[in-house]
Amino acid sequence: MRSVEEQLSVVTAAAVAPRPVRVAISEAQGLLCAEEVVTERPLPGFDQAAIDGYAVRSVDVADAGELVTPEGGGDPEHTILVLPVVGEVSAGSRNPLRLQPGQAVRVETGAPLPTLADAVLPLRWTDGGVSKVRVGHAVRSGDYVRRVGDDVQPGDVAVRTGAVIGPAQVGLLAAVGRERVMVHPKPRISIISVGAELVDIDRQPGAGQVYDVNSYALAAAARDAGADVNRVGIVSPEPAVIREIVEGQLIRAEVVVITGAVGGHMSETISDALSELGSLDVHRIAMHPGSVQGFGRLGRDEVPTFLLPANPVGALVTFEIMVRPLIRLALGKRQPMRRVIRARTVGPIASVKGRKGFLRGQLMRDEQTSEYLVQVLGSSESGSSHLLAGLAEANCLIIVDPDVEELNTGDEVDVAFLAQRG
Repeated sequence: MRSVEEQLSVVTAAAVAPRPVRVAISEAQGLLCAEEVVTERPLPGFDQAAIDGYAVRSVDVADAGELVTPEGGGDPEHTILVLPVVGEVSAGSRNPLRLQPGQAVRVETGAPLPTLADAVLPLRWTDGGVSKVRVGHAVRSGDYVRRVGDDVQPGDVAVRTGAVIGPAQVGLLAAVGRERVMVHPKPRISIISVGAELVDIDRQPGAGQVYDVNSYALAAAARDAGADVNRVGIVSPEPAVIREIVEGQLIRAEVVVITGAVGGHMSETISDALSELGSLDVHRIAMHPGSVQGFGRLGRDEVPTFLLPANPVGALVTFEIMVRPLIRLALGKRQPMRRVIRARTVGPIASVKGRKGFLRGQLMRDEQTSEYLVQVLGSSESGSSHLLAGLAEANCLIIVDPDVEELNTGDEVDVAFLAQRG
């Protein structure tokens, strides 16, 4: 029996990232950048107003707002300066203006700064005048001005290789004039369900038949991991049909997952049918659920191919532990595994000795201590580990070491976060 770590090392060694492709920046979100995007122009490309107000020379308003005592005595007063407003510049204007000493120009946010102006007076520090403006506050040189190259200079790296392209990166790529960018594309994954008992969800199951849950659930899990998914759906267990379908998927996918084909006669049938394409090894793995699973590399390109259990919970947990890391590595992620934290149990937890447990759980936070608390959902001991409803309620997997048969209330245990809901 292989350990989880041994099987995972075999699987992840097969990870091959698809060749980088150049895509429109609107399609790059969530992918890893595959090039150093070096800026060719400064950003901003010209001195511009950072706020609505009046462009001025700071020296002309240096005395504004100072306290002075009126001639003949009396209470000190704030100095109010009055400057003539000689024009207006809106954002996007291409008509340059030249400011003369002692003048002001009304400007919008983003408007090019007039020549000789070195500061912008915010509207709130003025009376908002049209032909002349009363100024009651001084500004220093550079106040409320975006200078050329304040954001990036020519030669700066705007987006680095390996960076996840999010909204800010898309915005920066647009700001530096990049229409397309080289990225690591989503790995393509094909999901196949095998089983004579399966019917699709648009049909009513007959006697002995069940809905094809796995191809839908695993397709969703693959999308969540970041893959481009082709849900093939139900395939006949006839060897010739299986071989034809799988062979067709090997030329269009970086990963193939076959579910419902582990254990007993079915896994032998699948392995024999695909033997000319490569070797699929079915092993017992020291984990639960999902203790029996298959993996191999098929076709000319040695495409990683998985055989997963028919049990939906076993299939999903095995996918989470074995297939998801492969997808994350193919995406170029440096850390393919889920975040793991320590949590304290709020009740006893039974596990299977000799197998590493990945049990469905609900993770909570103590309001007073901020300590993580975890509660198991379902019980492998009572035979309920197959129930899908419990997995739907889970927000984590409780990871129990193989040498532990039972955890008591208050024990600490490793917990892996699952995708956040809502």
